[in-house]
Amino acid sequence: MSPSTPTVELLTAADAENRQRRAAGAIAAAGLVSGNRVAFCLPSSADLLCAVLGAARTGVIPVLLNATLTAGERDLLVADAEPSLRVFDRAALAAVLAGPPADLAQYPLTRPMHYSSGTTGHPKGVTTGIWDDRRAQEVFDDEADQWGFDAGDLHMVCSPMYHTVSIRFAAGTVLRGGSVVILSQYDASCALGVLRQHRPTTAFLVPTHLQRLLALADLGADERFGSLRLLAHAGAPCPPVLKRAAMTRVAPPALWEFYGATEGQFTACSPEEWLARPGTVGRARPGRVLSIEDPAGDDDGPSLGLRGPRAETTGVGTIWCTVPPFARFSYFGDEAATLAAWRGDAFSVGDVGHLDAQGYLFLSGRRHDLIITGGVNVYPAEVEAVLAEVPGVAEVAVFALPDETWGQRVCAAVVGPGLDIATVRAEASQRLAPYKRPKQYLMVADLPHTATGKLLRRAVPEHLGLGTDD
Repeated sequence: MSPSTPTVELLTAADAENRQRRAAGAIAAAGLVSGNRVAFCLPSSADLLCAVLGAARTGVIPVLLNATLTAGERDLLVADAEPSLRVFDRAALAAVLAGPPADLAQYPLTRPMHYSSGTTGHPKGVTTGIWDDRRAQEVFDDEADQWGFDAGDLHMVCSPMYHTVSIRFAAGTVLRGGSVVILSQYDASCALGVLRQHRPTTAFLVPTHLQRLLALADLGADERFGSLRLLAHAGAPCPPVLKRAAMTRVAPPALWEFYGATEGQFTACSPEEWLARPGTVGRARPGRVLSIEDPAGDDDGPSLGLRGPRAETTGVGTIWCTVPPFARFSYFGDEAATLAAWRGDAFSVGDVGHLDAQGYLFLSGRRHDLIITGGVNVYPAEVEAVLAEVPGVAEVAVFALPDETWGQRVCAAVVGPGLDIATVRAEASQRLAPYKRPKQYLMVADLPHTATGKLLRRAVPEHLGLGTDD
């Protein structure tokens, strides 16, 4: 993606509907039918949003890939997704938007397929299959009602559209008659300009983006984003100092947090709830029940849960979420991973936390070894596999350290006597997307291991004498 100034596009519901119909017509003319997949790997744009919705409203599954992936990384996912159509450049996207108008369902008949790596770093496509009209409305209303999208809204799209929330919030707005203003890529100065000029009513920012926005020298000391009725954040832990600073910039009810994953949504948290219980990510969303698996690791399923206001505070354990039928998902082509994620009507992504007596969830940690940097997931095993191939690298451990800007920064400890760290950095630049590349390298003599020789990744910072504030 070019580092140039982002483009800003305004898309109304009427214009979006026309473009979606043409996209649906072009996709049908290419021979795709309900259940087929079309892969997109492009920066955010009004055309991309309309192409994605045009596909989804005819039952064709959009596969949204990270636009910053290298060609090799992208092609691995494409091989897994087996799309019938690939849209990887502006010319191909323009062709999709030039089709004959076609009929559309009222709501998307499927969710876009996004890739979410597991604890091993192996990418898995999260898919919902195809819904009938009734189920499609249930799915749509679940999200749109949560945030109250309506025809009077103007939503600012800052996060890239290969993030699930960007499509969810934008679709909820335009399909309820509202408009969206779309940044092709995030830039804090550009976002501030949009807030000032277009005065959106809703926006979503990951904490890193929020931090950059509030750090702008051009932002007045008493300037407020008064047009926003909703400023939502998620994707990474938000430092309390940053959250309180953001609260001073918006109307008191506006700053909401939610907790979810590519696989599904768990909680929502109003500013009042967070102020009363600092650190919480809220209570279960409507139709869902949170429970905590026995910390002892009982294999019989979730054993500690909160189903009423008188329940006791749970211990720390794996978070499970019981969901309504419309919220089910599977991992594309991976039955074993799908079975492991579900226990009856409850699923887990492996995060850990605890519930208080009123049902408020507090996160203790993310998926095993997962790094969340700037709201984007990075899996150490994937980065380690690349760095380990550099000649002279004997062993490597990728881990996270706290970072005021990114939430967490990706770090790499490398064992390689006489190895020039610039060589390792160059290999990462060639083979890894920018967000996956370590921001800090450390040449070390050894790394911590278990008695059986397994790398103790979580013990690496302590082993190297790195404190939490380093």
